[in-house]
Amino acid sequence: MKFYLDEDLTPVIAVSLRQRGVDAVSAHEVGRIGLGDAEQLAFAAGQGRCLVSANARDFRRLGHSAIEHGRPHAGIVLCPPRIRGLGIGVVSALARIAERYRAGLGEYDDLHL
Repeated sequence: MKFYLDEDLTPVIAVSLRQRGVDAVSAHEVGRIGLGDAEQLAFAAGQGRCLVSANARDFRRLGHSAIEHGRPHAGIVLCPPRIRGLGIGVVSALARIAERYRAGLGEYDDLHL
């Protein structure tokens, strides 16, 4: 499982995940700040990375649109909107997801923390 963290989450989460052996990068780290949600999801899909975001409303809609239009992605994990800071709970939850879904999520799957 590989993660791509949307810009609404701190890049510290990606660093903490890598310290646990989880393949994770942040939009902040790869210079993808200020792009639209569809562009973020497309980038994550192109990298074979599951997108992680606290923007549940928009990414839930984009996930449904992907199914309707046959645009597979590498999964979406939606965090509770109140989690935007350091997110120790998010790190632990994502590490558990990575352990459980070693091969990644299905091409249209989404999970909620």
